[in-house]
Amino acid sequence: MAAKKTKSAKRLSPAKICADEARYLMKTYRRPPVVFTHGHGCRLYDSKGRAYLDFLAGIAVNAPGYAHPRMVRVIRREAGRATHVSNLFHNPYQAPLARKLAEWSGLDRVFFSNSGSEAVEGALKLARIYAHAKAAAGSAPPKTRFLALENSFHGRTMGALSITHTAKYREPFAPLVPGVEFVRFNDVADLDAKFDDTVCAVVIEPIQGEGGVHLVSEEFWQRARALTSDHDAALIADEIQSGLGRTGRRFAYQKFAALPDIVTVAKPLAGGLPLGAMIATDKFASAFTPGMHGSTFGGGPLVCATALEFLTIVEDEQLLANVRARGAELRAGLDKLAARFDFIREVRGEGLILGIDLAVEGAPFVQEALRRGLLINCTHEHILRLLPPFIIRKQDVAEFLKKFEAVLARAAKSAKKPSPAGPAEETHAQPLAVAAAR
Repeated sequence: MAAKKTKSAKRLSPAKICADEARYLMKTYRRPPVVFTHGHGCRLYDSKGRAYLDFLAGIAVNAPGYAHPRMVRVIRREAGRATHVSNLFHNPYQAPLARKLAEWSGLDRVFFSNSGSEAVEGALKLARIYAHAKAAAGSAPPKTRFLALENSFHGRTMGALSITHTAKYREPFAPLVPGVEFVRFNDVADLDAKFDDTVCAVVIEPIQGEGGVHLVSEEFWQRARALTSDHDAALIADEIQSGLGRTGRRFAYQKFAALPDIVTVAKPLAGGLPLGAMIATDKFASAFTPGMHGSTFGGGPLVCATALEFLTIVEDEQLLANVRARGAELRAGLDKLAARFDFIREVRGEGLILGIDLAVEGAPFVQEALRRGLLINCTHEHILRLLPPFIIRKQDVAEFLKKFEAVLARAAKSAKKPSPAGPAEETHAQPLAVAAAR
């Protein structure tokens, strides 16, 4: 009977699938009428067999591409052994994965979660409990406040949402966690003015992905590091989108001279399976004691084995070098296009996280790209975001640039200036709508 149901499900038409989604799913996404069935390498295939060159990668998730043979082999092997073992017991893969993440990050200890949002929640809790312990011991004043940046995005859960700046995400769910204040992006003077002895952590995305691919400056990072060190507070780096190789470095913050105290990662970690992690120095990690924090599903054997394989693939296949090389080619090609099309205000980013800031709305460009077999998306109504897999080849970049040039020429005819009412994020405005998720 089970096999018969599976066979029947495969025969569902795209129209039926879309109709059932409209009837039974909560209305949190706007999706185009395309049903993707499988992928290979840098390409996704729809139910009609049409190929799409994917420069979105599941919003920075599918870094090793689709159906990487080594990833598939590990997933099949572990699915036949044990997909889940309670965190009340050891499993074979948590420790080696934690060691690898510690080595990659330059930090000491790891906690595994299901998602980026959950990793952020853990980081906030860790910063708070460290501050509480210091205050209880009489070695520091009470610290409960968080400083985050304007234009930030850290997730959809209540704590992560509280340090997310965009009003449209926050306001429907108010009141949120108290004690959060936002600092103007890269404004050292504003950071100085808002930091005091009550701050337990400063939370920074080294590259604001959802915010439009904006890069934190060396000066701002170093000042945040100095303030948090001087006041025994935590510097938290949210690397959920920018980390694990996306910039051509293991972590985006590694271009700076100083390390953070706590780092959050997720998206590409398990190559498409749900896994996040919080990495911290011994100093902060020691504030957690048994029973203080936990996760039922975080760090199961299947996802940890898959994540360990992904990080090993990045090393074995020298993907960081490929990210740097392909990113440079892509950036050079985009800069040439920017010189041709005057509605492109700026191209920014590092490696394979790039933003194309338009003087017109981005939705028609996303729609035209989809029509031409390219997957991209748009954030803040007018910033096209590119997040291709780490495995893209020189010919993939050339193909993208050729097709994207045609997209720019065609879509510009129907594009309008962004609404003065303010940015409309992906969830509500884009033809290829993918809600920002953690």
